[in-house]
Amino acid sequence: MAECAESDCSEPATVRLHVPWAENREVCAGHARALAQQDGVVADPIAEDDEWP
Repeated sequence: MAECAESDCSEPATVRLHVPWAENREVCAGHARALAQQDGVVADPIAEDDEWP
């Protein structure tokens, strides 16, 4: 599994963020919760199961 794209974070990436004004990136659940609250950002889980982390 890939590492979180945010700097200084070594958690596994579990969410793909679709950001309209920047490149999409894969981040950990903690960063996804904060970043997905911005207007236009869509968070999709990338885990094989249906459970949200």
